[in-house]
Amino acid sequence: MAIPLKYNTGNLAARRGSMLLTVLGIGVINAVMLSMLALWHGVQKTTVASGSPTDLIVMRESAETELSSWVTREAYEIIRTLPGIAKDANGQPLVSPELVILFKLPRRDSGKGSNVMVRGLTPAGVEMRAVKMIEGRPFKPGTSEVVVARRIHDRFASTNVGDTFHFGSTDYRVVGVFDAAGTAFDSEIWADENFLGASRKRLAYSTVLARPADAAASKSIVDAVKNDNRLKLQVKSERKYYEEQTSGLFGIIILVGFVTVFMVVGAVLGTMNTMFSAVASRTRELATMRALGFKRRAILMSIVIESALVSLLGGAAGVLLALPVNGISTGTTNFRTFSEIAFNFRVDASVALTGILIALVAGVAGGLLPAISAARMPITKALREI
Repeated sequence: MAIPLKYNTGNLAARRGSMLLTVLGIGVINAVMLSMLALWHGVQKTTVASGSPTDLIVMRESAETELSSWVTREAYEIIRTLPGIAKDANGQPLVSPELVILFKLPRRDSGKGSNVMVRGLTPAGVEMRAVKMIEGRPFKPGTSEVVVARRIHDRFASTNVGDTFHFGSTDYRVVGVFDAAGTAFDSEIWADENFLGASRKRLAYSTVLARPADAAASKSIVDAVKNDNRLKLQVKSERKYYEEQTSGLFGIIILVGFVTVFMVVGAVLGTMNTMFSAVASRTRELATMRALGFKRRAILMSIVIESALVSLLGGAAGVLLALPVNGISTGTTNFRTFSEIAFNFRVDASVALTGILIALVAGVAGGLLPAISAARMPITKALREI
């Protein structure tokens, strides 16, 4: 016969003080863990959501990033004439030759320099990216005008509309600010590809972005590029490329992993300590229940359920405590591209559910040992306990 759930809730109510302290302790631990998960979730959302699942990125064979890739102008001309390429409203192929380089610019807060990714684009490349101008206007082709992402504008000096910044031997004038909806493009500056290539003396492109007309055309384009010995290029979906870029954020991965492990261990030990104290104060009570006919497994299950309830409350408290970090903007260095990537902490439903589930598992694990100890105690010995 199972012990009624009312017995567990009654015990929690009777131990309100210690129970609330345990819930708060687990809540704080869970909030720290959730903050780390929100950080990693924000990084993933920023990088993975950047790439289109249908657009194809063409790169040099074995290149892992756009910065280490190059595509000749002759190869670009071959790619843009491949069958299956989608066309724009004017009947021109939606193929974007792009040049990606790094500028070192001073931060607004410290004045220290940090690498920013600058992407040279043609009008086709701008059309293929879903961004919104929130201030100013797009750059004019063939000029030194640039547009900056909102987060770059917020974090770096001389990036207001009308400002001019110097890099190399060229002055670049900011004419607009765009919003890329939290994707990796929110960490970039965009310029005219022809002007940028001439100013940096780059004769080749970094990559070529192509939009297939449909799924069948996509496979046809991939096969055509791979099988053309003149090109020596690789093709992958833009989404897959950005998924691979998360490996360059191994510092955050290690940080999140270590913090999560230590927080889970802390929650297990905290719950275990609480439940051992609860069992010690109810030894005769539990023995009496055994004498009344309740099985050992019923005692064990009851204590585990009680521990899980405490941890669930702690998990919910942790979600509430972690909500203030939601939306906080920060940045880090992607060690694949050696450029800064800006992102927001994201405490959404998936992060909250993950935190609550981890708290539940920690509660069950923390309550198991005290439950086994209570279930195995001989009835006669337990009844003599004061």
